[in-house]
Amino acid sequence: MNITRRQFVPLAAGAAAAMFGLAGCGSEPATTGSAPADNAGSAEATSDGELTLLTAGTLTFATSPDYPPFENLVDGEYVGLDMDLGRAIADYLGLECEYTNIDFDGIVPAIVAGGQADAGLSGISITPEREDQVDFSEPYYIDNQAVAVMSDNTAITEDNATEALNSENVTIAVQSGSTGADHAAEFFPNAEQLPFPNFTDAFAAVQAGQADAVCGNSAVVEQMLAGAYSDEHVVYSSATGEEYAIAVSKDNPDLLAAINEAIAALQEDGTIDELIAANMG
Repeated sequence: MNITRRQFVPLAAGAAAAMFGLAGCGSEPATTGSAPADNAGSAEATSDGELTLLTAGTLTFATSPDYPPFENLVDGEYVGLDMDLGRAIADYLGLECEYTNIDFDGIVPAIVAGGQADAGLSGISITPEREDQVDFSEPYYIDNQAVAVMSDNTAITEDNATEALNSENVTIAVQSGSTGADHAAEFFPNAEQLPFPNFTDAFAAVQAGQADAVCGNSAVVEQMLAGAYSDEHVVYSSATGEEYAIAVSKDNPDLLAAINEAIAALQEDGTIDELIAANMG
C-alpha cells in the first residue's frame, strides 16, 4: 500500500499552466481548523445529520506532517497546502477541522481500519494499489518525481544520473510507502534502498553520508533544497504526473461525495488556486 507525493499542476479551471505539487501511527490529534464558515456550501445540512464522522461536527484528517510545502508542523501548528485545503473543505461543509499524526505508510491502513480519522490528506498519490483499499476524491494537484544528491557529488551528475543511480554501489534514501520508493525500485533496481518513516530523515541521511541520493516528489524535493538542504541539488527528474487526492473509506460514500462537492466549489471560486499560490511560492 503506497502513498506518494509530487511537481505540481493545479487542476482548478483556468490554471492548467501553473505548477504545484503531497507512515507507524502516532494518533495524538490537534485541532487547527477555524470555526465553520458562515457561507458553508450546500452540503452543510448533510454534515449535521447524515455524514458518518469520527467526532460529530468535526472532519478529522490523518496526515504525516513532514512533507512541506504540503504538510508540516511549525511551532505546533499544521501548515501547508494540504492543511489549508483541509480547513477550507471543512469550512465549506460547516464542520470543524482536526488533524491527527500518522506515519505516511500507515495512513491508508488507518482509513481502511477506521477509528483514527475520517479521511487521509497527506500528499497521497492515486495508485491502483491504493484504490483497492480506499476511495479517492477528485484530484487537486499533480506532481512528478526527482532525485537529489550532495552538490559536491561528482560521481552522480545530471549527465549520467539515469545510469549512475542504477548501481549496486549506490544507496537511495526514500520515505516508506511512498511513490518515491516505488519509482526508485522500478527505475534503479540495482541500487540499495534505505527507507525512513519521515521524508526529512531521508534528506538527512544524504547529509550524513548514509545514502548517496534521495528520491521523492518534485515539489517537496525542491522545497527541501530551498530550505535546510541547500547543499544538495537535483540530478534527475521524471514527469510521472501523479495525482494527489484525499483518501476516504469505501464504507463512507456520503463523505466522499461531500468532499468532492467541496473540492469542486473551491476550484470554481478560485480558493484552491489561492492556496497553491500562498504555499508553493
